[in-house]
Amino acid sequence: MAKLSSIQKNSNRLKLIKKFKSKRNSLKVKVMQKDLTMDERLKIQNKLNDLPRNSSSIRYRNRCKLTGRTRGVYRKFGLSRIKIRELSMSGDLPGVVKSSW
Repeated sequence: MAKLSSIQKNSNRLKLIKKFKSKRNSLKVKVMQKDLTMDERLKIQNKLNDLPRNSSSIRYRNRCKLTGRTRGVYRKFGLSRIKIRELSMSGDLPGVVKSSW
């Protein structure tokens, strides 16, 4: 089980990402415009830098929904490999069967 502070910090980042997503994307589009002067682009870049650091989507970490584990997380299920194995063996994941050939 991961530390609760790490899990909470990650969920706070997700809230910030959702809050600033439209503003961040519009500023990024403006920075990439080639018809603006360098000074104008620099001012827009400074506005982008003034946004909270945790509002960037790259800072969000995929975590297991049950344990908070960061490594070996399958996006399809939102669970770590360990929990997928446990739940599939007990029959709690619908549509998942043990493979045999």
